[in-house]
Amino acid sequence: MKKIIYILLPLLVLVVKVNGQITIDSVLVNIAKNNKTIIANTKYWEAKNLEYQTGLNPYNPKVDYDYLIGTPENAGNQTDFAVTQSFDFPTVYVKKKQLSNEQIKQTEFQLKANRQHVLIEAKLICIELVYRNKLNSELSIRKQNTEKWLFAFQKSLEKGEGNIMDVNKAKLQLIEINAAFQQNLSASNQLNQKLTELNGGIPIQFSDTGYSTFDLIPTFETLEKEIEAKDPVRKYLEQEKAIGQSEVALSKSLTLPKIETGYHYQAILGQRFNGIHFGLTIPLWENKNTVKTKQAELNLNEANLQDHINEHYYDVKQKYERMINLKIILDEYQTLFSSLNNVELLDKSLSLGQISTIEYFMEMTYYYDALKNYLKIEMEYNKVVAELYRYQL
Repeated sequence: MKKIIYILLPLLVLVVKVNGQITIDSVLVNIAKNNKTIIANTKYWEAKNLEYQTGLNPYNPKVDYDYLIGTPENAGNQTDFAVTQSFDFPTVYVKKKQLSNEQIKQTEFQLKANRQHVLIEAKLICIELVYRNKLNSELSIRKQNTEKWLFAFQKSLEKGEGNIMDVNKAKLQLIEINAAFQQNLSASNQLNQKLTELNGGIPIQFSDTGYSTFDLIPTFETLEKEIEAKDPVRKYLEQEKAIGQSEVALSKSLTLPKIETGYHYQAILGQRFNGIHFGLTIPLWENKNTVKTKQAELNLNEANLQDHINEHYYDVKQKYERMINLKIILDEYQTLFSSLNNVELLDKSLSLGQISTIEYFMEMTYYYDALKNYLKIEMEYNKVVAELYRYQL
């Protein structure tokens, strides 16, 4: 048993150290590496890139051989041999290569958009966990304080100096605090489980109480331009438009004739013939309306891009305004709580008999409700800032 303890102790110390170093940024690094959705999406687009590079070469060559037995016998036998190669019009291969390059380029933006979607979800969970961890700390302090007074009231009652109303009031407060503590603990466990899921099933226990730091928030116009310049969804849609333009150009090239050339050999009745084979496919019906279809799809891509630009602009604007409003409220709370020492004052007033037990617990409830609102505003502020800066993930 002692040997097992000696073996496990260093590991436990290591776990404590590692856990102590877990921050929001380190969680995101792990999830970016382990998330199954990101991994699967990466493999999918690797396969699509290979697909985009197929079909760029000419058609396979064709070999024909015929041996024909003549009737009657003096008619002789006939041998035919031909090797042919078909080509699209030369401009088609140029357009196919351009389309392939545009499709491969789009992959980068799709992968980045998917990665940001996963990481912003993880970051918002971490931010809520910071709030839960802070709330847990405050509830623990409140619980200890209430337990202290309950013990004091019970001692006074035993000595015949207190009253049962004080004891019952303290017990009621303790029940409510324990209920809030358990609810908060349950919410924290669920959030940690969600983080573990996002981390590919590798357990994460996030217990940090510090939010990510942000630089000074710029003006809306500056921030909006920076977001739009790096928005992977916009770049994806812009690339979709470029792909549509390449598809229109390719469909126009496919309306040009196909060329077939090769070698033809023929032998009959002791005579031999050989020479060059040349053919031309005239595209009268096969590609009818293809150009119109691709042009319509291009128009749709342009409309989707403009719709996203408009929607994204107002989404950023709403988040920015919400951030400003939350910051004003948050600053007011921070100023207030930096100068408050209500718990000490209330404890002292109750000890000196200046306030009743009911007044004490009512004032404590007001104080902790305000503190909880402050922590919630702090969480909401950090969430909206994280959403605005998701383009950096």
